[in-house]
Amino acid sequence: MKKVAVVILNWNGKSLLERFLPSVIAHTPEEWAEVVVADNGSTDQSVEMLREKFPSVRLVLLDRNYGFAEGYNRALAEIKDTAYTVLLNSDVEVTPHWLDEPLQALEEDVSLAGVQPKIRDWKKRDRFEYAGAGGGFIDRYGYPFCRGRILSCVENDRGQYDRPAAVFWVSGACFFIRTDVYKKEGGLDAGFFAHQEEIDLCWRLRSRGYRLICTPQSVVYHVGGGTLGVESPQKTFLNFRNNLLMVYKNVPEKELARVMRLRFWLDYMAAARFLLTGYVNNACAVVRARKAFRQLKKAYLPARRENLAKTVTNTVPEMLRSNVLLCFYLKRKKTFAEVMPRH
Repeated sequence: MKKVAVVILNWNGKSLLERFLPSVIAHTPEEWAEVVVADNGSTDQSVEMLREKFPSVRLVLLDRNYGFAEGYNRALAEIKDTAYTVLLNSDVEVTPHWLDEPLQALEEDVSLAGVQPKIRDWKKRDRFEYAGAGGGFIDRYGYPFCRGRILSCVENDRGQYDRPAAVFWVSGACFFIRTDVYKKEGGLDAGFFAHQEEIDLCWRLRSRGYRLICTPQSVVYHVGGGTLGVESPQKTFLNFRNNLLMVYKNVPEKELARVMRLRFWLDYMAAARFLLTGYVNNACAVVRARKAFRQLKKAYLPARRENLAKTVTNTVPEMLRSNVLLCFYLKRKKTFAEVMPRH
C-alpha cells in the first residue's frame, strides 16, 4: 500500500505532460508514492504518449471532459487505501524532496486537512506564482489573495515568507490533502467546473474546524494559465460566477445580505473597468456571471444549509475582516505583509 498518490488531471495536455511529468516521476519515490494521471477524455494522443513513454504511471481514463472539479472527484474515487493525495497540475515542475515537508506536517498534526508547498513562477523563477504563492487568504467579501500576491501585484521571493504558516486556502496547483477528508467533506464542487473550486473546498474545511498550512521549504514551479488565457472571457465568467456561489455557500447568515450588497456594486465596477479598458467581452462575462449566479442560487440553497449546519467556527484568523480592494487601491498596500502584518 502506498502512502501518497500524486494525481495529475489531464485534458489535451500532451506537451505539458512530456515537459513536466519527468520531474514528478524523478522526485516521487515509487517505494511509497504513486503517480496517477487521470485523463479527462483527451483527443490529442495524451493517453497513447503516456503508455509509450511513461509506463510506470497509473492511468485513470474518464469518458469525457468533466472539468477540473468533477474530474478530480472521479479520479479520487479510484484512489483506495492511500492516506494522502496530492492534486497536482500538469504544468508544475517539482523539486527534490518536495513531498517530505508537507507529508511530515500531515503525519505530525491530525488537525491538518491540507498543505501546500511554496509555489514559484516557472517563467520567472525568483517570483511567487500568482495562483498560490506562499499560501492563500481571503477577505470577508470573497476576494482571494496570497502570501506573496495581492491582486495583480506579485512579489519576488526573498525568503520573506519562509516560515510555515496557517492559511485559509491551499492552491489547486499543488494541493496535499488527507484522502479520507476529501471524500468525507464532499470533494470539489462539480458545478464550478473550473476556477475557485479549491478555495470553496478550503472554506468548507476551515469552517468545519480543519486546519490548512503552507510548508515553504517544499518548493514547486508552476506555469499557470495553461488552459485559459489571462484575459479569457470564459475565465472571467467562471471566476466571477464561482466566487459568488462560493460566497453564498459559506458566508454566515448575519453577514450575507451586507456582503452581497457590496459585491453587487464591486462586480459592476469591475465590469465598467473592463469596458473602459477595451475588454468588452470580459465586461459582458461579468454580467453573464451575475445572471448565472441568480439562476443557480436556489439550487445551491441545500449546500448552503449543509455548510451552515456543519460550521463549528465563523471566526477564521486567515480571513481579512476588511476589503482587500480597499487596502490595495485606496490604502496603497501592495504586499501581503502590509495587508496582513500579523501573519
